[in-house]
Amino acid sequence: MQYRLLKALALAVFACAIVAGPASAAPSWAPASSATIHPGVQTFTAGAQCTANFVFYDASNVYLGQAAHCSGTGTSTDTNGCTSGSLPIGTPVDIGGSKPGTLVYNSWLTMQSKGETDADTCAFNDLALVKVDPADVGSVNPSIPFWGGPTGVHSGGTATGDTVLSYGNTELRGGVTQLSPKQGKSVGDDGNGWSHTVYTVTPGIPGDSGSAFLDASGNALGVLSTVAIAPLAASNGVGDVAKELAYANSTGGFGVTLAQGTEAFTGPLLPI
Repeated sequence: MQYRLLKALALAVFACAIVAGPASAAPSWAPASSATIHPGVQTFTAGAQCTANFVFYDASNVYLGQAAHCSGTGTSTDTNGCTSGSLPIGTPVDIGGSKPGTLVYNSWLTMQSKGETDADTCAFNDLALVKVDPADVGSVNPSIPFWGGPTGVHSGGTATGDTVLSYGNTELRGGVTQLSPKQGKSVGDDGNGWSHTVYTVTPGIPGDSGSAFLDASGNALGVLSTVAIAPLAASNGVGDVAKELAYANSTGGFGVTLAQGTEAFTGPLLPI
């Protein structure tokens, strides 16, 4: 009896390890002041511009996150990841390094290949991983510009009035970086916690897509996914990065960790 209990416990621990992914030591990062690849850089996928969110790593590689829809092949209204088209895995992505990164994970493609049917997952799971070329790994820093962090990964959703922070980098602002840092409030969750509806000053616009959101403690909260016209005009939909990361590490077959920033978290700053 004792042997069977110990065997069952060992199998349970092994199963949890598969879902969570192997633990890996964080790489040595470039100084934030000189890193050319970091959250907030502009990414270009077949000409489409987005903003990178977080840095991820495993035992072998370093990855830069962007929204899955940044490699979409449809229109801006094609937001259901279980039915919308995307460029394939292996697509090169300009991330500001000496060599292009490579698209190695896209939640839309994974959901389609696995036959995902959950409506909330299909609507809001919007994360892609771009593998940094080994030649450029020494130029990566995981800190969020202006705010610092992330200090960890947020869990548990958001409530109305919770403070959120972001850093967008659309080319539509013409390089005016003073408008990149954003602070705002959540107005609650959607999709059973898969998405957070937020208002920020200023709101996220096309080109900010994919950018990182932090909570008031500097934890990674989510990924900018949508710009709403109705019913909440000028609001943004932010995909929950904890759920998106768990999906990538289980259904997607990865074992990546979201990297914490090397720079101290300094927000929130505005009295709102």
